Amino acid sequence: MDIRAIAMGLAFALMWSSAFTSARIIVIDASPLAALAARFLVSGLLGVGLARAFGQSWRLTAAQWQATVLFGVCQNGLYLGLNFIAMQWIEAGLAAIIASALPLIVAFAGWAFMGERLPAAALAGLGAGFLGVVLIMGARLSGGVDPLGLVLCLVAAVALAVATLAVRRAVGGGNLLMVVGLQMLVGALCAGLAAALFEPLAVRWTPALVAAFLYTTLVPGLLATTVWFALVRRVGAVQAAAFHFLNPFFGVAVAAVVLGEALGPVDLLGVAVIMAGIFAVQRARVAPAGARR
Repeated sequence: MDIRAIAMGLAFALMWSSAFTSARIIVIDASPLAALAARFLVSGLLGVGLARAFGQSWRLTAAQWQATVLFGVCQNGLYLGLNFIAMQWIEAGLAAIIASALPLIVAFAGWAFMGERLPAAALAGLGAGFLGVVLIMGARLSGGVDPLGLVLCLVAAVALAVATLAVRRAVGGGNLLMVVGLQMLVGALCAGLAAALFEPLAVRWTPALVAAFLYTTLVPGLLATTVWFALVRRVGAVQAAAFHFLNPFFGVAVAAVVLGEALGPVDLLGVAVIMAGIFAVQRARVAPAGARR
């Protein structure tokens, strides 16, 4: 793991975690699925347009198309869609904490279904990260939590793990920015259909809604996703997913600054444990599938 990859991971984690706060602001004034569909549409069109301007082609390989659709459905349609709905009832910080379980889910799925094996140091790092998440979540749950919102966030985390494993096929043939734009358009289609079928349209135009929508579209939406694709291509899905362990701290910290959600000493202790886990995972070498029998 080189310095550039670590910088990419930290930047991604901060941008990605801030989306929980901007989503919380958006759903106060707008229907969640309709707002998400609009965000994906704008981000997707920008991504495809920039990709064409840089000479990239939308003639993807068959594997890229399959992975792009899967990523668009799982990350954008399911993960973000369910989180946007859940954000109506739970705090942004708690949603970020639940999402940080991603490395554990990815590692388990890679081991159970893809033949990957993790060194003991990487497993210890994942365990430490989980412990840090538990510390932060325990403090948050003491005040009570909406069960439906919690279940939606848990299902969303599983969907994100599936999307993460799909990224490796999506970035293998180049055209990175084009893939990002196209999977956003897939998400726009999924969220738009769900909004039309299940959600009454309601929008109250406020400066906060406009600012949060623009930020969510450009930073977590387009920029963070591009960095994420590049990071997975550089270090692999399991090591890249470890940066999601920073979601609890960044998510809680941004929510504390912007929304006034509480940030206590247990949160700081939890993030210290999480960062130790990330260091262990990044230091460990992930053995290729089938390398050891």
